[in-house]
Amino acid sequence: MHSKITYLFVLLLLLGTTACEEFYDIVEEIKPRSPKSNVFVTGLTAPLGVESDALEQLWVTEAGTGTKNDGELVFINAQGVVYPVVQGFSSLASPEGAIFGLNHLLLKDNILYMLHGVEGRLYKLDITNYQPGDKPLQAADLAYEDVGSWVKKHLKTEETDIFNLTVGPEGDIFIADAAANAIIRRDSKTKKLSVFATIPPINNPGGEPAQVEAVPTGITFDGEKFLVCTFTGYPYPAKKATIYQIDLTGKTSVYQTGLSILTDMELGVDGKPVVLEYGTWTGETFIPNTGRMVLSTPNKNVALVNNLNFPNSIEKSGLKTFFIAETFDGTIEKVNF
Repeated sequence: MHSKITYLFVLLLLLGTTACEEFYDIVEEIKPRSPKSNVFVTGLTAPLGVESDALEQLWVTEAGTGTKNDGELVFINAQGVVYPVVQGFSSLASPEGAIFGLNHLLLKDNILYMLHGVEGRLYKLDITNYQPGDKPLQAADLAYEDVGSWVKKHLKTEETDIFNLTVGPEGDIFIADAAANAIIRRDSKTKKLSVFATIPPINNPGGEPAQVEAVPTGITFDGEKFLVCTFTGYPYPAKKATIYQIDLTGKTSVYQTGLSILTDMELGVDGKPVVLEYGTWTGETFIPNTGRMVLSTPNKNVALVNNLNFPNSIEKSGLKTFFIAETFDGTIEKVNF
């Protein structure tokens, strides 16, 4: 049921300013000094989702090893100390060694919403009374909603991987399904699900196949429209990954293209998207340390940070600090502008 996404992740395994200022202007102001980038946390087990709270502390999902149910939610304080919060999430491996488990997460009204791609579940955890060092909870004890089964039924597909999520109008949650190529809307009051938008395939200039799937991996809401970035399906045509914009009626159009293999996105201080490029595809494998952090405006794409090692998640904390998860290194990178 995960054939499309399985192949994708098997290949992955081979291997102070005002809000009205443009982020690009901030970058220009600090030249010739480069952004300061340091490893903030090491030793994580396939970190994927990163979320910051009001105190600029991090909540991170770990997909696990794929050999046992060792997926985790962890809390990371400002000093980089890691505390397990919930343990025992299922973590599965394909015959080729690709790992599947927890995906991205979202903090809303002191509730953490966590997506699990294999199980198709939206897990929920109230963190109001959490204290670092509390005895870890078990995944089996968490409340959840079955999103994956709904996607299969209503989109008439066996392919689902609920991958990323954001908050939109009326406090509703919008979920990007990377395998079904769709955006699912969850009503904040009734919890009812609906198909908000579908993401179209992308033309492949190589011709075989003529089109590739979009594979939406990142989603954010800027107050007026949604922005969705795409990984693109095999053979990952260079410079064809697209950022789509979706209006409040679900109409999809192109925001920007000319990018490659996008894994996640966040809004910069000016509301423009900052995206992650996973790395350079050779036709056989991905080259290590070729990932990038890129500011994308309607007129141009500007590289902000180079030489990232297979980045999979980005989170903004404060005005000019970003955290980037490098899943296969087990690290969180901290980037300050």
